[in-house]
Amino acid sequence: MLMHIPAVLDAPTVRHCRRLLDAAGWGDGRVTAGSQSSLVKRNQQLPHDDPATEEIGQIIRRALQGNGLFFSAALPKEIIRPLFNRYEGGQDFGNHVDNAVRGVPGTEIRVRTDLSATLFLSEPEEYDGGDLVIEDSYGLHAVKLAAGDMILYPATSLHRVEPVSRGTRLASFFWIQSMVRSAERRAMLFDLDQSIQTLRAKYGDTAEIVRVTGVYHNLLRQWVEL
Repeated sequence: MLMHIPAVLDAPTVRHCRRLLDAAGWGDGRVTAGSQSSLVKRNQQLPHDDPATEEIGQIIRRALQGNGLFFSAALPKEIIRPLFNRYEGGQDFGNHVDNAVRGVPGTEIRVRTDLSATLFLSEPEEYDGGDLVIEDSYGLHAVKLAAGDMILYPATSLHRVEPVSRGTRLASFFWIQSMVRSAERRAMLFDLDQSIQTLRAKYGDTAEIVRVTGVYHNLLRQWVEL
C-alpha cells in the first residue's frame, strides 16, 4: 500500500529544516548503502553524527507521533532515526530494494524494515527529474510531492530516484518496523480504522460502531507483535 501523508511538516518547519541542511556537512551517499545498492547510488547524504541529522530527525519523529493517518497506516513499533539525502547535477539512485534489517547507530538494536518513508523537503518546481519511482504489482508509480509531504510504501518494493537534471532535491528517508508484520493485515486494519473514523464523524458512537471498533481492537490483539 502506497500512502501519501500530506503536511507532515508545515511550511515554517520546512524552512527551518532547509536552513539547517544548507549549513550541514554533506558526504557520499554510499555510506549507508548495501553492496548491491552502492553500485547504483549517486547522491549526497548527511552523516549520522551531523547535528542537523539529530535535530531534524527529532522534529520529524515528533511530527509523526501526532499524525493519525501515519499511525493508522503504519502501526509503528520502531521508527529508525531519519536520514537526509541531496541530489543535484544528474545524480540518481538506480533500482534497488532496501535492506531487510537496519541497525540503530550507536546501539546493538536491530530493526526489521517493514515500511520505507520519503519526506520531501524541496518543492517540485525547484528541480527537474528526481521522481521517486516505486514498482508494485499494479505497475510503476512516480512520486514527487510538495515540501513537507511524505510517501509511505512497503520496504519490499523495488524503487529508484530518477536523475535530477536541474536544481536540488532534498529529502529525508527512513524505515519503520510495524507492530503488524503482514502488509495485507495492515491494509485491512487501515481500511477498517478509516471506515470507523468516517462513520463516527457522521453518526457519532452508535452501538453498531462501538461493536465494530471492538472488532478492530480484537484483531489488533491477535496480530500485534510487541
